[in-house]
Amino acid sequence: MKVTVIGLGPGAGQDLTGRARAALEECDLIVGYTAYVELIRPEFPEKECLATGMRREVDRCRLAVEKALEGKHVAMVCSGDAGVYGMAGLVYEVAQEYIPIDIEVIPGITAACGGAAVLGAPLTHDFAVISLSDLLTPWEKIVRRLKCAALADFVICLYNPASHSRPDHLRKACDILLEEKDGDTPCGWVRNIGREGETARILTLRELRDEPVDMFTTVFVGSSETRVIGGKLVTPRGYATRRG
Repeated sequence: MKVTVIGLGPGAGQDLTGRARAALEECDLIVGYTAYVELIRPEFPEKECLATGMRREVDRCRLAVEKALEGKHVAMVCSGDAGVYGMAGLVYEVAQEYIPIDIEVIPGITAACGGAAVLGAPLTHDFAVISLSDLLTPWEKIVRRLKCAALADFVICLYNPASHSRPDHLRKACDILLEEKDGDTPCGWVRNIGREGETARILTLRELRDEPVDMFTTVFVGSSETRVIGGKLVTPRGYATRRG
């Protein structure tokens, strides 16, 4: 009776880690959001799969736990890392309602790391990760987090920067950041990280304000130390200027 919560990386395929692939090979059943199950189904055609749609997260985790209680070794799959805006925490929460089962979390490459590698090296120094989705977090709290991260001069990685229901959240976030950050602060975004159609752009914070982005885009806002070096976004750690 076991649920293994697996991060598939931003695009599955080549971004799937060795541990994640081994865990998928060992499981009896794969459970996940439909789009993520379809990403890996071709690589594991012999596996039984059960998928649910968007906003069915609790149902999905309950299904995984109940199938484990039936004696199956269940793989609950998520994009990126299962512990970063993923299902790992919810699986633990839901499992409390049942008799104890084994739960293991397999880490994956989150969008912050995958997107940073595409842009260069923007996360080499301290950074903050903030989701702009107010579906589960009040917008007022998101605003406070943005202000504090800007005041602290973190590099900021923004998940869920826009959707059909909130097309102006990135613009609002940039306006908040511009209260503390220079408009020429180097920034970047990556869409479809690790998947077909991957695109990226480096630009300024002032330009970022009016960029068309969506839920498949991860946004990076530099700190006062971030530079564009050789066409790549880089935040120096300070090694090159350290004495001795």
